[in-house]
Amino acid sequence: MTKQTFLQGTIILIIAGMITRLLGFINRIVVARLMGEEGVGLYMMALPTLFLVITITQFGLPVAISKRVAEADAVNDQDKIKKILTVSLIVTGCTSILMSILLVFIIPYIATSLLTDSRTVYPLLAICPIIPIVAVSSVIRGYFQGLQDMKPQSYSQVIEQIVRISCVALFVKLLLPYGIEYAAAGAMISVTLGEIVSLAFIIYIFKRRKVIKIRYRFFSYLKSSKDTLTELFSVALPSTGSRMIGSISYFLEPIIVAQSLAIAGVASKLATEQYGQLTGYVLPLLFLPTFITQSLAIALLPSISEAGANRNKTLIHYRIHQSLRISFASGALATIVLSLFAGPILFYMYGSDDASSFLILMAPFFILLYIQAPLQAALQALDLAKPAMWNSLIGAIIKFIALFMLASSPRFGITGVALAMIVGVVLVTLLHLASLQKAIKFSIPFIDIVKMVSLLTLTWWFGHILRDIYTSIDSNLFSLAGIFLVLILIYIALLFILRFVTKEELKQIPIFAKWL
Repeated sequence: MTKQTFLQGTIILIIAGMITRLLGFINRIVVARLMGEEGVGLYMMALPTLFLVITITQFGLPVAISKRVAEADAVNDQDKIKKILTVSLIVTGCTSILMSILLVFIIPYIATSLLTDSRTVYPLLAICPIIPIVAVSSVIRGYFQGLQDMKPQSYSQVIEQIVRISCVALFVKLLLPYGIEYAAAGAMISVTLGEIVSLAFIIYIFKRRKVIKIRYRFFSYLKSSKDTLTELFSVALPSTGSRMIGSISYFLEPIIVAQSLAIAGVASKLATEQYGQLTGYVLPLLFLPTFITQSLAIALLPSISEAGANRNKTLIHYRIHQSLRISFASGALATIVLSLFAGPILFYMYGSDDASSFLILMAPFFILLYIQAPLQAALQALDLAKPAMWNSLIGAIIKFIALFMLASSPRFGITGVALAMIVGVVLVTLLHLASLQKAIKFSIPFIDIVKMVSLLTLTWWFGHILRDIYTSIDSNLFSLAGIFLVLILIYIALLFILRFVTKEELKQIPIFAKWL
């Protein structure tokens, strides 16, 4: 069994995340150009329902599986690992099938009454087969994460995106003549096919290694696993609370947006287009660096759990500081680039820069989002999932109050939705930091804060100079790419000058170790 260190596992996940995000952006560009803003709006309105149902079926088990498998593997308890997998597969398999069947019956109500657009019926129906596939896949991925082997998950993510992008244009073009709603369903079908191939691959890797076998007396084996079930849910239920809040929030968001904009006097078609701009164009750009922060969070959970079991408080603080430094470093560059070059980026990607005002408004605040995932992972690893859940709940409630008050006002409209999203991100991140400070006296050192401010200030200054150069020359895609390359090189130099990346950390990475 291949096992990586914290940084090695993180880098593997980051590389896979980078590839999948780039492929995902290509997929979004194809979808946007084929279906337009209205089609993207229908597609994006269906996604929150998918994420909510998947969260319900998983019960937070991927996090619990990773933690419990890591503990069992530390003492080489293969029987315990087998019990964890058996219980998890039965629970997620049964609940996902039931939820898929239930969803089929309530989709008409969701589409017409909640989303206020009957055309969303078709993309909603197309998501039903995805649910059991993702549920089973998440169990096996959690198993590999617990063993600190990040390669199978990384490979499967890349394969899923390749299959999706290979199929999306075909199905969208095939169904577009029947209507924009059918084209949105075609885009969702490509997601299903990608998940099927991804699951087939990760099952192949699991069976090929033959570490454990789950074949005979599958359900009878569950009877002797009551203690394992209790242990899993002691971690899973608090963890799933946070995910449920996020998924419910994501599910309710388009509903509240549609109702609020209707109160503000915005027509249903225009509201769908505006929401498509915000969620289909702007948010994917803002969430681009999160593949790094999510990678850190996945690798951080078993690492901190191990340190906590060994009562190594120094290592716990070091790992959290380390993950925050890397997360901030990944997000700072994105913040500056998206703030200074919002118009050109949106124009070259989607053929329109109408949503640039949203991007300029939201980018500076979303830098706090990039440190949110490692903070939540640290809380879960330290058995502080309940405070993390309450933080998420408070943030969601305040966000929805702000959303309704601002979006329903003709003065703000869709801009009020963007402002409400900012409020939610900032509040949850600050609450997570406060929870860690209260529990383990964790705080960001003053010198690190100075470094963060210096990094942002210097990068913005250089970026502003480069933007002026870009506007003064023959502006095109190649000149923009050249400007970005220069800014990236300057940024990397600043990271080393300000010691965001240390020589000791580079030595832990095999490719750099032999040179240092």
